[in-house]
Amino acid sequence: MKILVTGANGQLGSAVLRVPVEEGVQLIGMSRAELDITNEEHVKTVLETIEPDVILHCAAYTKVDQAEKDEMEAYRVNAIGTRNLCVVAEQLGALFLYVSTDYVFDGRATEPIDEWTPPSPIGVYGRSKLAGEQAVQQFHSKFFIVRTSWVFGHTGSNFVKTMLRLAEKKTELRVVDDQIGSPTYANDLAEAIVSLVKTKRYGIYHISNSGTCSWYEFAKGIFALKQTPPSIQPCTTAEFPTLAQRPKYSVLSHKGLHLNHFAPMRHWKEAIQAFLEIEKEDSHSE
Repeated sequence: MKILVTGANGQLGSAVLRVPVEEGVQLIGMSRAELDITNEEHVKTVLETIEPDVILHCAAYTKVDQAEKDEMEAYRVNAIGTRNLCVVAEQLGALFLYVSTDYVFDGRATEPIDEWTPPSPIGVYGRSKLAGEQAVQQFHSKFFIVRTSWVFGHTGSNFVKTMLRLAEKKTELRVVDDQIGSPTYANDLAEAIVSLVKTKRYGIYHISNSGTCSWYEFAKGIFALKQTPPSIQPCTTAEFPTLAQRPKYSVLSHKGLHLNHFAPMRHWKEAIQAFLEIEKEDSHSE
């Protein structure tokens, strides 16, 4: 079985390529330079050459604030790029998995959001990712759509790495306390995604680590085991305005995983510790 992974150099794509797979399964990572998803003819040529059995579409335009100023590019990558992949995947008979986001919801919920909740994005990034979801549903017959939230991993930049970096320079940090969600460790998400495509339980899934927190509580969790943690103070979203509006509440319910008999996701605090241990090992081996 050949599994093609787009966005191979990204936070999630690189994690997927590290997932142990059984003999006979080949993970093929494709970077932006190797596969320009916005070029219809290039997509057709590359996919027809490789002939993958499964496509895990991890590549995306993810610059939330920049998307507000560069709407056409966000749609070109997240909507048109996804359509290009889907059309050829369908022709080849390849299963298709699209990674989406909590940003397809408006953040007005007050309880965990399940897979049957109608999307209502409030910004360009969320709307472009929803357009990608719609492309998958329109142009492919056997698909998985995986929505996730607050992803952190060992590649690229993310909230955990930012907090650790700032803590090296500052003794006090101020972190937003009025946005609630569920952190997701890229390694855990990658393993869950690979488990999905080994089945025919197609559909939409919400996958994050279990448990909920604010960004402030998330930061506290990151430094929980440090002997000399920085002082972390809560603040409001209004005190740190951004170009794009963020969902106030984006906790994802895991009904899809439960109903389809997949393993439950571990708590985000456990995931943070696993992440920090690997980061520590990597720093010692350098």
